[in-house]
Amino acid sequence: MKKIKRIGMALMITALAVSANAQKTGKTPEDSVKCIENLSLYQESYKMKNYADAYGPWKEILKYCPGYNKNLYIRGGVILKNMMANAKTGEEQQKYIDELMNMYDLRIQYFGEEGLNKARKAMDLEQLRGTSAVADYYKLYEEAVKIDGENLEASYIYKFFEATIYYVHEKKAEPTLIIDNYDLASTLLEKALKANPDKKADIQVAMANVEAAFSPYASCEQLVDIFGKKYEASPDDLELIKKISNLLESKGCTKTDLFFNTTEKLHAMEPSPESAYMMGNLCLTKQQYGKAAEYLKEAVEGIAEDKKYQAYLRLAYAYQGSRAYSASRSAAYEAAKIDPTKGEPYMIIAALYAESAGSCCGSGPVMSRVAYWAAVDKAIKAKNVEDTPEMTERANKFINTYSRHFPSQTDAFMENIMDGTSFTVGGWIGETTTVRTIK
Repeated sequence: MKKIKRIGMALMITALAVSANAQKTGKTPEDSVKCIENLSLYQESYKMKNYADAYGPWKEILKYCPGYNKNLYIRGGVILKNMMANAKTGEEQQKYIDELMNMYDLRIQYFGEEGLNKARKAMDLEQLRGTSAVADYYKLYEEAVKIDGENLEASYIYKFFEATIYYVHEKKAEPTLIIDNYDLASTLLEKALKANPDKKADIQVAMANVEAAFSPYASCEQLVDIFGKKYEASPDDLELIKKISNLLESKGCTKTDLFFNTTEKLHAMEPSPESAYMMGNLCLTKQQYGKAAEYLKEAVEGIAEDKKYQAYLRLAYAYQGSRAYSASRSAAYEAAKIDPTKGEPYMIIAALYAESAGSCCGSGPVMSRVAYWAAVDKAIKAKNVEDTPEMTERANKFINTYSRHFPSQTDAFMENIMDGTSFTVGGWIGETTTVRTIK
């Protein structure tokens, strides 16, 4: 009796407090009364964690005033999952699962957040029914990502990609879907990382999970097999070409013919300094030095400042491979201007001088060797400007090697050339250096 009085008192107080809200959310005054009648019963039982008793009145509220408040749906999930856990049969459990799924639809209808709530619905369905329901929950994740992908929590983006893999394994889609959705998930997570630095840790966990899940499908052989067919079918699809080129590059598959072909096609269709730079690098790896030089010359004219140094270095290598020594040196000097702390440009010039020693400056035991003096000078310059163990070791190795090619003291004396004197190396080199001989 006391319990009935207590509930009655709570009902009267609640009625005064929420009647306006209930009337607004109930379709009719009678619906609002039904809502009020069940509200206290549901809330009292829920607070006591008596979810079985809360279930009945909660369903009545959902029926008569489904727009009452968002908390009705948050708590509804707890109630229904508890009912599932205590269900005596599979049929009874499935009944509660269906009610939970319908509840999400109502929540979207009355409180929006469609993308987020579809993702929640998908995750609950996955947890409750496992991969046997992948055809259903994958579609929900897919819809959530399409509707509001840039605002979803990182964990939902990962679950979307994980569901993709199960979906393909169940023969519901072609393997290309894994590639497409990896690209989509990675892009969304990268955007999220830039937009939400305060959530960096969670986003990076999701990114790592996506990469780990994609790893079995990320071999160059598999990517080429999957994308090669798509490229053959649509060789002029610009967006597809961009996707293939970017993905193969990110996965280190730059030595494949498919990467070369798509990147070359991309440059032809949408030329840019960046694509010219990429093509230059690819031609270098194929030892197509003339073509590499053409692309890299195009690249250095407009590429971003943070890439100019590397672009000029590669241009120097391309000219070197073509034996265009003077042009190679000019490109190396441009790189040295951009970053005067690097020794690599001078090591390139040193190599150019050493390579041309036998042909640039004359014949005979002395003049065929004078270029080595200039070459060693550049190696010394390289380790002076870049005082690192790696550059010092490399430069010293070069110096030791080519110092052994200096003219002998006897041969130099016969040409009236003395140790320690100044000497101008002729030909295309045109460098003034110091005479050094082998005693």
